[in-house]
Amino acid sequence: MTDPADDAVAAQYEAYPYPARDARDEAKRLILGSPSFLAEIDHWVFAARSDPARPLAVLVAGGGTGDGLVMLAQQMEQAGRPGHITYLDRSAAAAAIARKRIAARGLGHRVTFVQGSLLDASRIAPGPFDYIDCCGVLHHLPDPAAGLAAIAAVLAPGGGMGLMVYAPHGRAGVYMLQEALATLAPASEPLPARIEAARRLVRGLHPGHPLGRGAFRDHLDGGDSGLVDLLLHPRDRPYTVTQLIALLAGAGLHATTLVEPLRYDPATYASDPKLRARAAALPWAERAALAEALSGTMVVHIAYAVRRADGWTAPDPSDERLIPTLRDLDGKALAASLGPGQRIGLDLDGVRTQLVLPPLGPALLARIDGRRSIGAVLDAVGASAGQPGAGRDRAARDWAALYATLNAANKLLLAAPPGG
Repeated sequence: MTDPADDAVAAQYEAYPYPARDARDEAKRLILGSPSFLAEIDHWVFAARSDPARPLAVLVAGGGTGDGLVMLAQQMEQAGRPGHITYLDRSAAAAAIARKRIAARGLGHRVTFVQGSLLDASRIAPGPFDYIDCCGVLHHLPDPAAGLAAIAAVLAPGGGMGLMVYAPHGRAGVYMLQEALATLAPASEPLPARIEAARRLVRGLHPGHPLGRGAFRDHLDGGDSGLVDLLLHPRDRPYTVTQLIALLAGAGLHATTLVEPLRYDPATYASDPKLRARAAALPWAERAALAEALSGTMVVHIAYAVRRADGWTAPDPSDERLIPTLRDLDGKALAASLGPGQRIGLDLDGVRTQLVLPPLGPALLARIDGRRSIGAVLDAVGASAGQPGAGRDRAARDWAALYATLNAANKLLLAAPPGG
């Protein structure tokens, strides 16, 4: 199903593939993010129950210039994880950039490139796939529900997805300028002329405008493709938490988490005890929607989702066989900089919060390396406490507190042991 706006979207991504990337930069850095960070998939999709020796079949649906593709392929390679990734996008220009990036890393053996629409996934990329990445795509489709249903149809039993859609409140400034540019640089004009008008508008934008206060850099640092994608896109539909949950439900899916869980907890934004208690009594979906309204700064929603019929239960942090992994944290370095009871600062789109660590938090963090089991970490910390029995019991209590705090921030994740 296409319409004039969809034709314009297709033409835009051929002329201005997004995001702008240069394969030569692969020698300098690996772009990391969510969804599709491998440790997140193991935790939020497979619930630390999938043997890492089992081959992983992945579909990147609407892969653009390859950020998610490259990240996941590189992480699978570094971890020695067997499996293969199918990249699907209808833009030949974007795919050409993604191919060069994969080639620059020597990861061509991990990826098959398919050109076409995700709406045709069952015909051109039938899978089935254990994991599907669909990041920043659904909100540009004529019928997002049809797009989600199309990729859900190629999802393997027990598999899951990582999704990203735009959120309305934090992008208010974007939508204001899109509206202004629809008047000052209408779609009837050639795109280069509209880009020039947008540049002029941005340069003269007064400092109090919401766009200037938001977490947006594409129109400043992302070249013409970044500016077009942000401010001149033919179709850009945001989703509230409630709308996203409904979209997932329509495809028979439900979210295992919204990233980061702490971001979707009203207590992160409301300090009054009575209001916190009222919020805590709400069902999860209502709490998450309330947190979105209280935050006011969310620019996207990132969700991991599985089939509702498959069921899903969170990993059990008391299962000492599981392997804890830190996300974006160096446990040893962090432990060296912290004392008992110290805190880690976290910025949630301009909302600052503090993660309070238990007394043995630093000692536990220093021993989490992505290889040791929970039990091995507890043994080491308990032995170092000088009282073998009491020390390990104390370590276990502090582990439970540390896990609850850092998992809510998406900083501490669990995976199945090899052969488990």
